[in-house]
Amino acid sequence: MSHSHLLHTSFVPAAPPSLRRRAAVSPSPIRTQQIQSKIREIFMPALSSTMTEGKIVSWVKSEGDKLSKGESVVVVESDKADMDVESFYDGYLATILVDEGLSAAVGSTIALLAETEEEIVLARSQKSSSSAPVSPPAPSNNDSQKVFDETPSPVTTATVASAVVSSGALGSAVHPASEGGKRVVASPYAKKLAKDLGVDLRGVVGSGPNGRVVAKDVETALASAKVSGGGGDKVVAKPSGVELGSVVPFTTMQSAVSRNMVESLAVPTFRVGYTITTDALDALYKKVKSKGVTMTALLAKATALALVKHPVVNSSCRDGKSFTYNSHINIAVAVAIDGGLITPVLQDADKVDLYSLSRKWKELVDKARAKQLQPNEYNSGTFTLSNLGMFGVDRFDAILPPGTGAIMAVGASQPTVIGTKDGRIGMKNQMQVNVTADHRVIYGADLAAFLQTLAKIIEDPKDLTL
Repeated sequence: MSHSHLLHTSFVPAAPPSLRRRAAVSPSPIRTQQIQSKIREIFMPALSSTMTEGKIVSWVKSEGDKLSKGESVVVVESDKADMDVESFYDGYLATILVDEGLSAAVGSTIALLAETEEEIVLARSQKSSSSAPVSPPAPSNNDSQKVFDETPSPVTTATVASAVVSSGALGSAVHPASEGGKRVVASPYAKKLAKDLGVDLRGVVGSGPNGRVVAKDVETALASAKVSGGGGDKVVAKPSGVELGSVVPFTTMQSAVSRNMVESLAVPTFRVGYTITTDALDALYKKVKSKGVTMTALLAKATALALVKHPVVNSSCRDGKSFTYNSHINIAVAVAIDGGLITPVLQDADKVDLYSLSRKWKELVDKARAKQLQPNEYNSGTFTLSNLGMFGVDRFDAILPPGTGAIMAVGASQPTVIGTKDGRIGMKNQMQVNVTADHRVIYGADLAAFLQTLAKIIEDPKDLTL
């Protein structure tokens, strides 16, 4: 499970009244003794460099619950992953301003945290002035880094006493998303799958972190219901599909993909294709497959070794005025997941052995499908692979991801009739690869030389297992 600490700003009790926010002053003209109370705002955190808004997947805590420093408060869906957001303070979750399923801009207030139980009612009284707008313009970078802010509120003793009397059973407050006090915490994909299949999540035991329900739990529950013939919570399979004519808003991830694709249009690109014989690679794959090696790992390793000899293809241009020879060869591989696309990164793929690379790839794919990738696991790629060969696609072009120099589209390896050097006709397995590159930095001769090197490595793959 990915985690993100809630950042904070320092508390300054001596702040002048003009700088205090949400100050609650007794209307009584009689001078009374005042005490300082800390009502902290929980802001929508910036979980990645490209994140402008986040969606509340689930509140781990309910209103009135006591929080300890480092404890998970809320699960937020960023543009690439779901992350547990942790508290930096002890206190009480006084009021929730953004409910599950809604989005808020980075830096906007999503909840209020009271320091003591007596201050919960005071915080709730401020709820009307603490609305978090849905999808407003993103705040400045400085604002987006803050998640907790402290608001010193001078209140009279009488006000606090009133809060104590009216607080009642605050500790047992139930969030509207709870069912009879039992919170169902599930991944977005698990919720969608459960809805499509008609599975009641309240009867599903979660195997994810902190008992979170993931997609495989829903599938297991459905399978168990079919075997047992029913009993317990009702699990009924319903045909999946879409409602024709309906308008569906982008998910957070789809919005991020859309922004990236539009941004990529500003880069002048060109494409070069190459045919590579894969007989030797296919034979190697058959030998090492039983040891957990994947074809993705083989292609990533071969690509990384070729990039060692052609560093310009691994370079990147971000400002249009200069480019960087990247010091690491990090191979990003496109993976389709429910509701979008993500590119987990095999870091230092040229230095990691094939078997470790395969284990790492499996780990990354599992985390990607559970939407638990850390930012450095999907935004640190220097060269991207997109493989549709497993679907029988023989060739296609890929769109260059912003901030990188090149992306290679890999087609299926297919038996092909070819003419041999001695004039005979033979049969070999061949695949088509097409590289899309940033023409500001990489030229045709650069890609041609890179593809020749890659072909030599794949056609004689002995170095891949070293």
